[in-house]
Amino acid sequence: MANPSIRYGASIRKRYAAVKREKQARYKCEICGKTTVKRISTSIWKCRHCSTIYAGGAYTMTTTAGESAKSLVQGLSRK
Repeated sequence: MANPSIRYGASIRKRYAAVKREKQARYKCEICGKTTVKRISTSIWKCRHCSTIYAGGAYTMTTTAGESAKSLVQGLSRK
């Protein structure tokens, strides 16, 4: 088993595994372009190459609300 606290239910184990994969994955830095951004604590992400610190989601670097806000700001700045 992946985690002893999650015992029963395949759907719960699959959901836990998906969140764990997203949490431990490396993401692409928007500044230097390298795939070296890792989670250092809850909602805090840091690029190991250029030391840029990002605020993001608890388990993923970006959230759906953050993505939509970013696209809205970019759309408004183009006008």
